[in-house]
Amino acid sequence: MCMLIFMTKRPVTPCRSDCPLNAFVERFGDRWSLLIVRDLMFNKQHEFKDFLAANEGIATNVLTDRLQRLVQHGIITKAAHPSDARKVVYRLSDKGLDLAPVLMEMVIWATKHEKTVAPASMVRRMLHDRPSFIADIQAYHRANRS
Repeated sequence: MCMLIFMTKRPVTPCRSDCPLNAFVERFGDRWSLLIVRDLMFNKQHEFKDFLAANEGIATNVLTDRLQRLVQHGIITKAAHPSDARKVVYRLSDKGLDLAPVLMEMVIWATKHEKTVAPASMVRRMLHDRPSFIADIQAYHRANRS
């Protein structure tokens, strides 16, 4: 007996209200989505195995779900790996790169109020040269899209 299973993409759900903070929370209402974006943006990680190896210990099913959601919402893109078509490479879209100032401010806040391992030189640059820091992050990612 042969069974065919068709995988359909989940439709992008509209936000429950037009409030901008609600829209953000609905897209990033859990830590995993933000941590995936962090790893793409600051740690230059692009493969499933890279996200899985992060210190926070995300489960494979949760990682798969969050990557799918981020792709559906246009925050990241998904493409075949250039040297191994069996693998997938994830990259930040322009929409995802627009999160650079948000993540930067979160890092600054956390290093001010919590004990973190953020490199002091990076935090100093974030504090004293915000526009240049964001421009460099965005330029790096735009130049390294394949």
